Parts: sequence; C-alpha cells; structure tokens
Amino acid sequence: MMISRRILILQKRSFSSVRRILCPYTSQTPNPNLSPAQASASFRSAGSHSSILHFNVPYIAVNRSFFSSHAVADLPVGGIVDVPLAQTGEGIAECELLKWFVQEGDQIEEFQPICEVQSDKATIEITSRYKGKVAQILYVPGDIVKVGETLLKIVVEEAQVLTHVSENPTPTQEGLKNIKPCDSELTKNDICEVLSTPAVRNLAKQHGVDLNDVKGTGKDGRILKEDVLQYAFQKGSIKDPSASLTSASRRQFLGGEEDHPHPSGEVPWSYEDKTVPLRGFQRTMVKSMSMAAKVPHFHYVDEINCDALVELKSSFQSTNSDPDVKHTFLPTLIKSLSMALSKYPLMNSCFNDELLEVILKGSHNIGIAMATSSGLVVPNIKNVQSLSILEITKELSRLQKLALDNKLNPVDICGGTITLSNIGAIGGKFGSPLLNLPEVSIIAIGRIQKVPQFTDDGNIYPASIMTVNIGADHRVLDGATVARFCGEWKQFIEKPELLMLHMK
Repeated sequence: MMISRRILILQKRSFSSVRRILCPYTSQTPNPNLSPAQASASFRSAGSHSSILHFNVPYIAVNRSFFSSHAVADLPVGGIVDVPLAQTGEGIAECELLKWFVQEGDQIEEFQPICEVQSDKATIEITSRYKGKVAQILYVPGDIVKVGETLLKIVVEEAQVLTHVSENPTPTQEGLKNIKPCDSELTKNDICEVLSTPAVRNLAKQHGVDLNDVKGTGKDGRILKEDVLQYAFQKGSIKDPSASLTSASRRQFLGGEEDHPHPSGEVPWSYEDKTVPLRGFQRTMVKSMSMAAKVPHFHYVDEINCDALVELKSSFQSTNSDPDVKHTFLPTLIKSLSMALSKYPLMNSCFNDELLEVILKGSHNIGIAMATSSGLVVPNIKNVQSLSILEITKELSRLQKLALDNKLNPVDICGGTITLSNIGAIGGKFGSPLLNLPEVSIIAIGRIQKVPQFTDDGNIYPASIMTVNIGADHRVLDGATVARFCGEWKQFIEKPELLMLHMK
C-alpha cells in the first residue's frame, strides 16, 4: 500500500509539472475516437472518488514552432489560428502591406496566396499554411507590419491542427496560445470584430469611433461605412456623412493612391502641405544613401566614342529572329564592363570597414539601377563573366519586367558587386552617382549623342559620344586605378572585335 501511494504521488508530481505548460483538458470518460498514437495519460485520483481521469493533452504549435506527434486531444470542432508575418529575409524587421488577395469570409486553400507585402529588398507573396475560412483581417494596404505580428485570423478544423503536429515532445507556451477554441471568450470578441472590413475599421479609427457602439445594418449585423459615418455624424465628429462617404469610397477605388502618392510623381496643384510617408524601396534608399554620404567619394569622367557600338547594335537587330528579344546598347556595355573587371578585380570588390578588409568578388554580379513606381531598385545580373551578350539581353529583360511589375525576388537584388546606372535612358549627359555600399564603385552613363569631333589635321566629323562618370570609394581605390580601368573598358566599347579576342 505504501509503495502504491508513493507511485501515485510521483505520478501527480510529474503531471503537475507538465500542466503548467500544457493546460490539460480533462474528461470523465475515455474518448473512443483516439488513435494509439494519441493515447492519453490516466491514473486513479487520490481521495474518496475512484473514477479514472483521462488527461488528453494537445501538443500544438504553429508558425515555425515545433510540433509533437505524441499529442492527443479532445479539441473543439474548430479553432482560430493567427497567421503572422513571417521572416521574409535576413535583417528584415517590417514590411509594407501592398494588397490582399482574400476578404473576410472567404474560403481559402492550403498554400493559397493571401496577401502581398514589400520589404526593403523585394515584393513577396504570403501564402496560407491552413485550409479554412478567413475570420478577421487586421491590416489594410499601406500599413507597416512588423515581423511576427498577426496579419489575419483563420478558422480551421481540428484535423488540420493535428496534421501540423511534429515530433518535438515539448510544446511551447507561445505555440499553444496561437490556437483558440471557437467557443472561448476571445473568439466571441473576434467574431464580433469580424463583422466589419479593414476599410471600415480604418475609417472608424480616423473618426475616433468605437465599433462596439455602432449598430450594423449590413448582412448578419455587419457594420458598413455608412453606419460608421452616421454614428460619427450623430456624435458631431463630421458635418456631412454623405460627403465623407464619397471621399472614403474614392480613396478605396484608387487603391490608396490618393493617401500614399509617390513623392516623385506628378502631384496635382494644391495650396496645402501634404505629408507623404516613404515606403518600400524609398525607405531603403534613405538608409543606403545616408550611409553612402559618409564615405569619401571621388569621381572620374571620360567620353567614349560609340560609333562601333551603334553599328553592332544595328547588326544585332537586323539579324534578330526572336520577337521576344530587343537588342539595346546596354547588354554589350555590361559584357565589356565584365571584361575590364577581369583585369582590374579591385573595382569588383566590397569593403569591410570594421575589419579593414577588401573582399575581391569572384563573380561579376553587375547591378542595373532601375526607376520604378515604387522607387529606385538595383537588381543585378549574376555571373556576367560566364554569360553571352544574348543571355545578358534576356536576363536584363526579365529583371526589367519584374521591376516594373514590382515582383522582384530577394535573390535578384542581393549580392551585387558593382552598379551601372543608365541615366541616359531618361536624359542628361552624365550624373555623379553615390556608392551602393558595400560596393566600392558605381558607374553612371549618359545618353549617346551625335557631336562634332576634330581629327588630328583639324577636320570635323560627326561621332556618337557617351559620357561616363565613375564614382569610387577613395578608401579602397585611387585615381590611377580607376583611370586605367576606364581606359580598358573604353577600348572594348570602341573596338568590339576585341571582345571576341579576349572572350573565354
């Protein structure tokens, strides 16, 4: 008897230590639906009752938590799962929500795209890990969402939760908090909040309206914009609800463009100041250019005769049989740049100012600065030293299309070793670029112009001249190195046949 009581005490102590983490659910009767892998712990309770208690404990975790396959549970019929913003890349702490692909009440499938976000480096689609129904959307397009914050809530079935159970026997407290039973008090509050769209909640926030005080006139009591504006009118927050509704509808139709215009775009004439938040790539430019301004720069300017380059481009275009390929000057300039970098590898390097080290990059990942509606972005063409001019042409076209559609991937942007800015495609003879750190050099090229040139005997002839401006990090590069490098590049451009001679 003494031995059995000691065993019972040990069992109770063992369970009480687990209970602090798992918050077990108890049942008076065994669950007939449990599989052997879901066997629950049971023992006789101490005291006057002799009934057997079954502790069916779900080991559940979501969102990059570890899962356990030892779990078995009397879960509710369904649960609400929080879907957070996952880590989209190294060093990314927050993203801007661009648009939703789903609405509240929509049925979604596993791996279905639910929204699109933009980080400092790329635009990314977020997919659903679960199949279920969208219960609540917590952000509107234009909001800044920090990594780990909940984007939306999804009502899922019990079977899906068990599907994501893994082999880790110790669940995390945070993971258990992410699943809530449908009949809990929290869920009741969530369901109440579900009866309004993010746009309505945003409108209520603007006018200082508590949605719990507003009576919804929509389906199933859903709160509409008209309800919010009417309530705000009754409180005296606004004077004309119909005018406010028209303004709110117009903003929704424009997709937020009126509230978040691109600062470099054309702005209608207005006598009032307007605060414009910087988003996505624009915020990245603020950080990168602020850092670059602290680096000692020097610039080297030269002119290159592009008569042979113009003839070569015309020859490419006249013999082109692929309608999807458009030949321009830029691919040949990129390839010739790579040939010059092979002789002057210091130009294709990165500087670590903490360790005072220069890393000579083996690959020529040449970045091309592109102006988009979302701001300046610099995707790069990988391993140019191993590509033909035709392959460079196709890769450049792919990157340009993705940049215009705001669909660049992080891999397209990261890893650049030198940057080429074709300012001449927009206008201007040349620019004075700032470095794209940690790179040590950047090149701005102006447009090719027909200008008069003089021969040695004084005769005048027309020539296609392009001005280049090389910005360099003076902590690593000196003027002589940059001048020799530019001379090598100039030689390949003015005499393209040398490319054939030196190409591997």
